Amino acid sequence: MANKGPAYGMSRDVQSKIEKKYDDELEDRLVEWIVAQCGAAVGRPERGRLGFQVWLKNGIVLSRLVNSLYPDGSKPIKIPDTPPTMVFKQMEQIAQFLKAAEDYGVIKTDMFQTVDLFEAKDMAAVQRTLMALGSLAVTKNDGNYHGDPNWFMKKAQEHKREFTESQLKEGKNIIGLQMGTNKGASQAGM
Repeated sequence: MANKGPAYGMSRDVQSKIEKKYDDELEDRLVEWIVAQCGAAVGRPERGRLGFQVWLKNGIVLSRLVNSLYPDGSKPIKIPDTPPTMVFKQMEQIAQFLKAAEDYGVIKTDMFQTVDLFEAKDMAAVQRTLMALGSLAVTKNDGNYHGDPNWFMKKAQEHKREFTESQLKEGKNIIGLQMGTNKGASQAGM
């Protein structure tokens, strides 16, 4: 990666707004979930944005997290025996996590870019992706989620309704308010 100097003017303003979106309390909750989901073997990061970024940077913790959401025998990411040390291998591991998270059901707009994590450009986006992944895991309720289900909000689920033929015919006799109403007025202006 190229060396970056200090940001000035509008670039600094934009970066400071991005950094303000990072939530320290959310970081604590995400760390608790990752440790509960993957086990104590993943360790714990130092507190703060930088510690969180360094913990996730090589992609191994993220890969273990997404693998733990799948049943045994269908793990989507192959985790190397030793953590990768080369930059492109680490970024490749993060990209594999993003692909697996998308396959799991996280929508593209909730995903961070590899550079957001690797260069700590937008750690709030990383938090959003992990929140979306946790919400999906709680919603699926397939037995692979570990931790407190109250840490994440359940996603809305489809509630399909069935109507009988007679109910559908009755609905045709009602004029919906979308059609407009005259509120009882007549042509005489009363």
